[in-house]
Amino acid sequence: MGNDDNNNINIEEHKENNNNNNNSNSNNNEIIKNNDIYKVKIIHSSATEYCYTDENVKVVKNDYVIVPTKYGKDLGKILGIVTNLLEIGSSDIVKIDRVADESDQKQYSSNREKDRDAFKICKDKIKDHKLEMKLVSAHHLLGESKLLFFFTAEARVDFRELVKDLVSIFRTRIELRQIGVRDESRVLDGIGVCGRGYCCHNLTDKLNAVSIKMAKKQNLSLNSLKISGPCGRLLCCLSYEYPVYLDTKNKLPSEGTVVSVDGEEAKILEINVLKEKVRLSCISGRILEVSINNIKYNDSSKNWFVRN
Repeated sequence: MGNDDNNNINIEEHKENNNNNNNSNSNNNEIIKNNDIYKVKIIHSSATEYCYTDENVKVVKNDYVIVPTKYGKDLGKILGIVTNLLEIGSSDIVKIDRVADESDQKQYSSNREKDRDAFKICKDKIKDHKLEMKLVSAHHLLGESKLLFFFTAEARVDFRELVKDLVSIFRTRIELRQIGVRDESRVLDGIGVCGRGYCCHNLTDKLNAVSIKMAKKQNLSLNSLKISGPCGRLLCCLSYEYPVYLDTKNKLPSEGTVVSVDGEEAKILEINVLKEKVRLSCISGRILEVSINNIKYNDSSKNWFVRN
């Protein structure tokens, strides 16, 4: 097949993706127009879903509900009504299947016991098959008959024989899902370097991208041991204050820039966003600390200066 054919296919796929996104946005707009939108945290994975209910179904914060997820129907907890509808974007909005009752709560507790047994059995079978994979968790879906096993691996794993063994043991639908190390931390939870529970499990809705640029912008140590979480990836919290640092520093000259202080030249040594201070080293040897708000730009002379 020639390059033109490949390009035509790519163009068609791009058009189809755009159409799907447009349809999703259109559906979302219609749902948002007629319903309250709730944010629901899936108990097992700690992922969140945007949901709505039938008019005759009333839910409030902290109610437990059964909702569709990408793995199947499962137990979730209402976090509250979404007030900033812009955060939904093109995310799918799913319909809450039903409110969880006492029997669902009991079933979930019972499933937790089964999960522990299934985890041990699967781990032994992985060892028997000599597979290069690390089992993270086992989970029985609450809303349907399916057993999920989450694992991490450095490469693709052929687990077809393992699945056959598991089906013969559990006599139910089996799914093995490969996840990343950040997803592993999100499922398992733990204590971070700050002494609190993992952000990915307890605070954040989604695993947002984090880059080393965020650490540089915040004048943090670039020692990987200090800015990495237990998962081995950059700390999620690097992204929390980054927009504030970015916005503030974009309004100021960069460190190393020479500014004028009462007619004397001075070099910017440090910009402390939290203290809203700029530290300067003057030619005379003085070290000054001035307010961020006093650093101004002179359009006529094209120079930065410190306002008195």
